[in-house]
Amino acid sequence: MRLGRPIPELILSPLEQETLERWARRPSSAQALALRARVILACAAGKTNTQVSAEMRLSKPAVGKWRGRFVARRLDGLLDEPRPGAPRKISDADVEHVLTLTLEKRPPDATHWATRSMAKRCGLSQSAVSRIWRAFALQPHRAETFQLSKDPLFIEKVRDIVGLYWHPPDKALVLCVDEKTQIQALDRSQPMLPMRPGQAERRTHDYVRHGTTSLFAALEVKSGRVVGDFHARHRSVEFRKFLDRLEAAVPNELDVHLILDNYGTHKTPLIHRWLARHPRFHVHFTPTSASWLNLVERWFAALTQKQIRRGVHRSTRELEEAIRRFIETTNHRPKPFVWTKTADEILASVSRFCKRISDSGH
Repeated sequence: MRLGRPIPELILSPLEQETLERWARRPSSAQALALRARVILACAAGKTNTQVSAEMRLSKPAVGKWRGRFVARRLDGLLDEPRPGAPRKISDADVEHVLTLTLEKRPPDATHWATRSMAKRCGLSQSAVSRIWRAFALQPHRAETFQLSKDPLFIEKVRDIVGLYWHPPDKALVLCVDEKTQIQALDRSQPMLPMRPGQAERRTHDYVRHGTTSLFAALEVKSGRVVGDFHARHRSVEFRKFLDRLEAAVPNELDVHLILDNYGTHKTPLIHRWLARHPRFHVHFTPTSASWLNLVERWFAALTQKQIRRGVHRSTRELEEAIRRFIETTNHRPKPFVWTKTADEILASVSRFCKRISDSGH
C-alpha cells in the first residue's frame, strides 16, 4: 500500500513533446524555462519526483510544483506568471515623447536637455526621465569630438602604417615621431594644500606662467623606448637636429621607418634634403586629421596625465627635468603599446560611422 500524496498522471501529446524538447535544447530559451521543460520530460518518462529531484538537483517540492502546474494548465503552466506590484504609470507614448524630444528638439533656453527641463516639458518626474534615458543609453549632457579625414590616400596610408605596426620589416626600426609643442611651465599663485583623509588635494584656480618648451619625441614601436629632446622653438631647423640625434642613436646596419604627421616642419626643403642624404630613413605620413594613427600620441597622453597636468614647475628647466625623469622611468622598464586593430577593421569601423551619420538626417 502506497502512502503519501498521489502523483498526478502526466501524459504528453506529440505537440507538447515536440515543444518541450525544443524549449529544453534551444540556446535562446530562458534557463528557467529550459529547466522546467526538462523536468516535465523526465516526469513524462515515468520517473518519480524523487528521481527527478536527485538528477536535476532540485527540491522535491519544486518538481511537484511544476508537475502539478503542467497537469493543470499544460504548456502555459510552465510560463512565468505576472509579478505583483503597482500598475505601470508611464505609458509607451510617454516614453516615445521623451525620446523624440531628446533626439529631435532642443530646449528654448539651452543647447541640450537636462532631466529637470525634460521632466517639466513632459509632465513626468525627474527620476522617470532619468530612467528612460538610461534604458536607451542617452546622455544629453555629454558631447564628444570627431574628425573625418579628407585625405584622398586615406585607405593607402592606413594600410601602410598599420602594416608597419603588425608586420615591421626585418633589420629596421619603426619610430613614431612627433612634437609636443608649447608645454607651459606653470606654478600656482599660492601653495597647494596636500591631500588628507576625506579631502582631495587643493590648488588655486589661477597660475603663474614661467615660459614654454617644445618636446621632440620618438617612440620605438617594438620596445616602447622613447628618445626625447627639447627646443625652445619647433621649426624645421630644430626637427633636423632631432633627426641628427636619431641618426646617431640608431645602429648603421638598421633602416629607420619614421611615422610622421603632416605638420609643415616635416615637409620643408631642408628636411627633404636631409632625407635625400640619409637613404636608410623612410618616411610614412599619417592621413590628414588622423594623428591617432601615430602611437607616440598615446605616449604624449600618458605624459600629460601623469606628469604635466598636475605638475608645478617654476621654470622651463624644472619642467624639462621632470619630463626627462619621466622618459628615464619609461626606458628603465619599457612597455610597448600594442596596436590591436587591423587596417580592415579600422576601415570597416569608419565606413559604419559614415553610414550611421549619413542616415541620421543631420
